[in-house]
Amino acid sequence: MKLTHLIACTLLSWVAYAEPPVFASKKAPADVTPTADPDSHFWRDVPRIIVTTDYAGKHVPNNRTEALSRWTSGNLYILFVCEFDELTLKPNPTTKEETNKLWEWDVAEAFLGSQMNDIARYKEFEVSPQGEWVDLDIDRGPEKRGTGLAWNSGFEVKARIDRTKKIWYGEMKIPFQTLGVDSPVSGTRLRAGIFRCAGREPTRKLLSWQITGMRSFHVPERFGILELTDQAHQ
Repeated sequence: MKLTHLIACTLLSWVAYAEPPVFASKKAPADVTPTADPDSHFWRDVPRIIVTTDYAGKHVPNNRTEALSRWTSGNLYILFVCEFDELTLKPNPTTKEETNKLWEWDVAEAFLGSQMNDIARYKEFEVSPQGEWVDLDIDRGPEKRGTGLAWNSGFEVKARIDRTKKIWYGEMKIPFQTLGVDSPVSGTRLRAGIFRCAGREPTRKLLSWQITGMRSFHVPERFGILELTDQAHQ
C-alpha cells in the first residue's frame, strides 16, 4: 500500500510539472528607461503573475508579490510590486556597483534560462528596495561552467519604496543578448523562476512563484516558463 501511494505521488508530481505554468511578457513598441512605476503608460494593462506563497506552498500574509513583464527586440523588462509588513534593508547601500550577498536582505529575484536542454545553466538577477543589484551566471551541473559573481550582464534596475502604501517596486531591464537570445520573437520561451526574500531569520520569508520542494530557489526543474507574446492575455 505504501509503495502504491509513493508511485501515485511521484506520478502526480511529474504530471504537475509536465506543463510548466506560463508568465506572459507583453511586447512593447520601444525601449524605455526603467521607472519602477506600475501606473506608467509602459506598464498599463500588462498581464501579471501573483505570488502569495513560499517555497513549500505555505501562504505568506502581508507580502503579496506581483510580477509583470514586457519585451522589445533588445531587452526584457520585469517589474516587481511587493507588499511588505516590514523592510530589512542593507545599511549604506550602493547602486553604483554590484552588491555581493544582496540575497541576505530584502530582494526580488528572477532566474532566467534560455537553454531548454541544459536546465542547470541560467542567469540570476536581483533588485532590492533601495535599487541595489546583483547578477550571476549560474551552473548547477557537474562541469560548473558558470562564472558566478564575475559575470556582468549590463542590466539596469530602478527601485522605489512607498511607505504609506507599504509597497516597494523594483524594475529590471535585461539585454536579451546576455540571456543567449539573439533574435527574440513572439513565442520565444525562457525557463523562469520568480522569487522574493523578505525579513531576517528566524522569520525570513522566501516567496516563490512555484513550489521548489526545499528551502532553496535553485531548483531549476521546478521553474516555470516566461513566454514572449504580441498581446496581453490572461
